[in-house]
Amino acid sequence: MKKRELGTSGLKVSAIGLGCMGLSYGYGPATDKQTAIALIRSAVERGVTFFDTAEAYGPFTNEALLGEALAPYRDHVVIATKFGFKNGDVNLGLDSRPEHIRAVAESALKRLGTDRIDLFYQHRVDPQVPIEDVAGAVKDLIAEGKVKHFGLSEAGAQTIRRAHAIQPVAALQSEYSLWWREPETDILPTLEELGIGFVPFSPLGKGFLTGTISENTTFDSTDFRNIVPRFAAEARKANQALVDLLGEIAAQKKATPAQIALAWLLAQKPWIVPIPGTTKLHRLEENLGAADVDLTPGDLRDIESAVSSIPVQGARYPAHLQQRVDR
Repeated sequence: MKKRELGTSGLKVSAIGLGCMGLSYGYGPATDKQTAIALIRSAVERGVTFFDTAEAYGPFTNEALLGEALAPYRDHVVIATKFGFKNGDVNLGLDSRPEHIRAVAESALKRLGTDRIDLFYQHRVDPQVPIEDVAGAVKDLIAEGKVKHFGLSEAGAQTIRRAHAIQPVAALQSEYSLWWREPETDILPTLEELGIGFVPFSPLGKGFLTGTISENTTFDSTDFRNIVPRFAAEARKANQALVDLLGEIAAQKKATPAQIALAWLLAQKPWIVPIPGTTKLHRLEENLGAADVDLTPGDLRDIESAVSSIPVQGARYPAHLQQRVDR
């Protein structure tokens, strides 16, 4: 697996990481523990060195799972986790007070079974706490050796600048894919200017860009896609045109739609590291294969031309869950 550096932070990771949320939370019942551990370890064996979790995934269970799975490889992998919700529960609202950040870090270290967090993200911007205070709290944890690098998630350009002035931001994690391209307007230029890496979550459109979801697909009752407007049946039907297009390009490249979607992200900037998640070994192998798909400038022009003619239908979050993205 090829390596990439997140911006100019010095933090080097595999070109494709593993988003671990879905093993415990968000997409239906949690994966059996031993199956999940085996999947994570299979990722390590295939060259993945970058693993993403958060206290909110479970809550708490995903960190413990990742800690156990990665214990034999701890010094060879990069673990990213997140703070920012009250009691680790996304339903209770935001909490990025400095004392809470410290408490989350101490608890996360225990759950992960480690002495340092390689990358500590603010999960969402907290409008009640100045970002300078947030960055300062993480700066203190870095000085103590408990955290190695500071990250933000879904933050806007001005917030990124203010935070970076206090403590250099190693990476921004936000949604970015062929069907959510808003970061291209302000975020990517800001990150490039400041030397900050970009970690796209949902790089496969929460599974839609894989081509395995249709208007007739039904989700588990606990799967949050049930309330996402973009996954309403009529939106899926309209958005199928994008997946069909990816399928055509994939056939020409002897790849899969998922591999084309990930290869497209990798081709945008050398400091972009997507973190697709999966619960299945064959999907893990498929995703990692994207690192070997070479898209030429001509391929990228063709994709750009075709995708720009297909408007994506449906909001990415329901109105009551639309998280604040600071401008």
